[in-house]
Amino acid sequence: MRVVIIGGGACGASVAARLRRLDDGAEILILEKTKEISIANCGLPYYCSNVIDSEDAMHVSSITKFKNLLNVDIRLSANVTDINRAEKYVIVNGVEKVYYDKLVLAPGASPFRPNIKGIDNSKIFTLRTLSDAEKIKAHLKTVKAKNAVVIGGGFIGVEMAENFAEIAGVKPTLVELASHILPPVDKETAAFAQNEMRAKGIELILSDGVQSFEQDEILLNSGKKIPYDIAVLAIGVKPETALAQKAGLSIGKSGGVVVNEYMQTNDENIYAGGDSVEVKDFVSDRDVLIPLAGPANRQGRIIADNIAGYKSKYKKTIGSAVVKVFDLTVASVGNSEESLKRNNIPYWKTFTLGFSHASYYPGATRIMYKLLFNDKGQILGAQAVGREGVEKRIDVIATAMRNGMSVSDLIDLELCYAPPYSSAKDPVNILGMHADNILKGLLKPAFYEDLEDAMLIDVRSEEEFKNNTIFGAVNIATPLLRDKASTLPKDKKIVLFCTTGFQSYVASRILIQKGFNNVYSLTGGIVLYNELKKDFSVSAQKFVHV
Repeated sequence: MRVVIIGGGACGASVAARLRRLDDGAEILILEKTKEISIANCGLPYYCSNVIDSEDAMHVSSITKFKNLLNVDIRLSANVTDINRAEKYVIVNGVEKVYYDKLVLAPGASPFRPNIKGIDNSKIFTLRTLSDAEKIKAHLKTVKAKNAVVIGGGFIGVEMAENFAEIAGVKPTLVELASHILPPVDKETAAFAQNEMRAKGIELILSDGVQSFEQDEILLNSGKKIPYDIAVLAIGVKPETALAQKAGLSIGKSGGVVVNEYMQTNDENIYAGGDSVEVKDFVSDRDVLIPLAGPANRQGRIIADNIAGYKSKYKKTIGSAVVKVFDLTVASVGNSEESLKRNNIPYWKTFTLGFSHASYYPGATRIMYKLLFNDKGQILGAQAVGREGVEKRIDVIATAMRNGMSVSDLIDLELCYAPPYSSAKDPVNILGMHADNILKGLLKPAFYEDLEDAMLIDVRSEEEFKNNTIFGAVNIATPLLRDKASTLPKDKKIVLFCTTGFQSYVASRILIQKGFNNVYSLTGGIVLYNELKKDFSVSAQKFVHV
């Protein structure tokens, strides 16, 4: 059996490695149109700044290893231009016929380059390959760049801005068309990252886009002009589907190659995986594009299994993701609130703030969590931002989602505990308890957007109230509520708040049991409120009670 794989990235390389382990007699050929194979694409921003200072470290594997250890033939600079499905061969570099028994399409995706005036300026780069990174490094050195502009606030854009900040003498600016960076998360989570980036010297320009690239300045839609010595486009990628489309393979509405659960196209002898295919979203069941390394690697393994006769299925994607933002970690899984709204999926939400490990053990830092769930307790998504232990908790929730666990099931998870690592009740347990209380009607959550026209009561101590509170709030400490409840109006919306949301929950239980039906607890407390206020004041967005 001869298997030809188009593309030597995460998916293609995984197909080859797994298939060889399953079938030592198969003839396996990888055709890669670039001069690179099995590159650590996700590490490229760090290579640009020399945080990763070795080119060898950027090679996940090598041609020698594939040939010697796995007996896989690899051809670089091999551009496949046509597929003859009837006779089962591909055309390489316009002339050579290469026959196959099974064909795998794993060409990946290419950086999106919009049709903007001046986009072909030699100072403008994209970052997808090691060669791209080398060009960026050479340009930085040659022109002694001082002003670096990143267009796009996704993972790569944020990482590039951070790594430009690591280079002495370079002032980074990030321009994002949306109202916040990092599209997989919502504005509350993004606020922490945005405040961190500003604190580290990065100028953020949000809700604005590029109108044109001039020689020394970038003209934005707002009319603002920013100087640049180098610009990196990080506004997303588009799936490489031209070859598949030309061959008559099905292309979906989102622009990716259509595959079944076995990663098989509408041609039984052709499989496809990685950034170029559509997959089912775990929450919405919609066809989506997920250009992430994890799914690409798993899809490669599944393709190899099926070619070798072992029936394996791809079980939708939950989109687990994490990004470093200087000293912060931002992680997410499932759908964001914005995605749920777009897809008209009903949801509940809540925020909690927990410590990275036991608060009494030195070095504990806070993590902000956002949990999204529905009336049945199904987990729809989660986000977290903090300094340590962030991705660990999101990984736990991702595992819970994959296995169909509900928010109440999070309460029963027995997670590792010792003071240096966690608390007896892990933040994941607390999230489950919090959501369970909401579904049982024991807690009515309020959010910063709910504060207008509400009576605000700070239930902390008088000293804490005088030090920092929300404008317009009155102070009634929780222990005093029992005696002062009779002085409060029952016909007005009351929002209680504290530092993180726990004490206000206790206070709300006092009033609810005294017959108050319009009492709410501000989830995330004043910690989240202040982070949002800080971010919104800089971003010039509307904020309640500024």
